[in-house]
Amino acid sequence: MGHCWSTVCVCCNNCHRGNEESVHQENYRKEFASRNVHLLTTMEKWNEKLSEASRDGKIAIVNFSALWCAPCKTTAQAFCELADKYSSVIFLTVDVDELAELSTSWEIKATPTFFFLKDGRQVDKLVGGNMAELQRKTAAIVNLESRSRN
Repeated sequence: MGHCWSTVCVCCNNCHRGNEESVHQENYRKEFASRNVHLLTTMEKWNEKLSEASRDGKIAIVNFSALWCAPCKTTAQAFCELADKYSSVIFLTVDVDELAELSTSWEIKATPTFFFLKDGRQVDKLVGGNMAELQRKTAAIVNLESRSRN
């Protein structure tokens, strides 16, 4: 498990000079988002996606990560693959630098940290970049949810 936490972005040479926000978001989307993984950069989007998950009775899996974090980059592809496999789940990625207050409120101490949420409440958590455990926990929560619907 990597304990990545820093305010310095090492994703490129431009992030913290001039055009930082758009360059950082573009790089983050390339690394951590897919068509089924939603990158959240505002509290409004956070609230919108959690409301959507609750309204639709879906599990939300939230990946708190950072572009500069090597373990986060390693798990990002697996997270996107899980999102493609489990369309009944909402997959969200939160950039800990973009939403620092949110990350602090969820007591993020290391990246990546994954939260499994039902109705906005934590039902499971995984700290670190253990891809096998991420896959196991995701499958378990999806199976549990599908059994409770039947």
